[in-house]
Amino acid sequence: MHAIDFKEIQEKLSDGFRPWQRSFQFWARASDIYTGYKVFQLRVSFVKDVKKQEEMWETQHELAAHKIYAMCSDLGGFFLKVAQILGKPDLAPAAWVRKLVTLCDQAPATPFDSIRLVLEKELGKSIDEVFESFDDKPLGSASIAQVHRARVKGDKRDVVVKVQHPGVEKLMMTDIRNLQIFALYMQKTDIKFDLFSITKEMEKQIGYEFDFKREANAMEKIRRFLYDNNRKSPVLVPRVLPQLVTRRVLVMDYINGIPILRLGDEMAKRGINPRGRMAEAAKLNILSSLSKAYGQMILKSGFFHADPHPGNILICKGSGANYGQVKELPDHLRLGYANLVISIADNNASLASQSFRELGIVTFAKCENEQQELLQLAKTMFDTKMPPGVSVLQPFSEDSSIKKISVEGFPEELFSVLRTVILLRGLSVGIGLNYSCAQQWKPIAEEALLASGRHSPGRKQKGRFSSLRRLYTRD
Repeated sequence: MHAIDFKEIQEKLSDGFRPWQRSFQFWARASDIYTGYKVFQLRVSFVKDVKKQEEMWETQHELAAHKIYAMCSDLGGFFLKVAQILGKPDLAPAAWVRKLVTLCDQAPATPFDSIRLVLEKELGKSIDEVFESFDDKPLGSASIAQVHRARVKGDKRDVVVKVQHPGVEKLMMTDIRNLQIFALYMQKTDIKFDLFSITKEMEKQIGYEFDFKREANAMEKIRRFLYDNNRKSPVLVPRVLPQLVTRRVLVMDYINGIPILRLGDEMAKRGINPRGRMAEAAKLNILSSLSKAYGQMILKSGFFHADPHPGNILICKGSGANYGQVKELPDHLRLGYANLVISIADNNASLASQSFRELGIVTFAKCENEQQELLQLAKTMFDTKMPPGVSVLQPFSEDSSIKKISVEGFPEELFSVLRTVILLRGLSVGIGLNYSCAQQWKPIAEEALLASGRHSPGRKQKGRFSSLRRLYTRD
């Protein structure tokens, strides 16, 4: 007779119940936030004073921000990624940003005993057999994995060991499917944008993030591309130790740097005025290098790192990033996007309209000046430059282009480009610079079209990034 392992049965029941529990928590909280806004919209419609309306909206956003923060904080996992998207100073209401920006780097760490089990199971050896030293206190923890500093036996270099949180994949896929249903409802009722396609692409991309072998291959491919296309690579991509890479463990070079949004604090510590000319030149150089790398990756190779949020960018002698989310863009979308970049840079409404059709972005206009509104929509979605005097974009406000032109079909594969541009915009706003990636990328777009044998609609430029400083302005 075999003894019954009640602890194992209990753990299996608990694991089976957790997705249902999370689903219930999500729907209870999301419904509360949504109905709160719907009731508020009815209430505010009876108020005629514009200033009073603005005050009421600010109060409502504050209330919702606390609820969204509590949901993302309590559920963790995928909802920390949701907080990264919403908690940016160029997109969501200011009250949401103030609250959610504090959550982006606060993923709870997994206890070291559990991390040790994953590590030793994946590598097939004990930690002591592989590593000379291993810091059991993590350097940081994100939604999918946490990282530890270590030193491999027989090697004097420090490395970073990235280890996946146990059980996180099943929970995160449950979260995103709940979000898909919510997105489908929202696009049929309140937001005239193909949100469901975006969540489908998120599901695909996040699924890839659980395979660290794929991430290691992507890092090497991007590193080779950037070194081959530049005399000096604009960003630093860490080397991986291929013999220490599995689906759930990734060992790579340790890069010593500071998160990009702490740059101002670091300058102040060193006696440099964060708003002075020296600081502005340094920020300009950093953002220029980062943006240049992304322009080359997206437009010339179609294979790019699709997650440049602040926690993933380190400032050092180069720039470092986490390469979990990478995207391969088919040539027809890559070249269609090159045309769209040129249309934005040249302020060409007719070309923007043509590019939307080429990319398969299906729109329905509810206004007379359709082409101009379409160009404005293209700028809101695919350029980093903020309009003069505007510090926060409100894409869903009544006078926004997205209210005048509904996006009824949006290619899933293009979401990664959209997200990358929005995150780059958030980075630029966060460090106090305003620039146009479309202006900077125009020569790269023209080069990509020329290399493909297609005629470039823009004028050929001699300088690759001439007059770059004109593209950037201080807030």
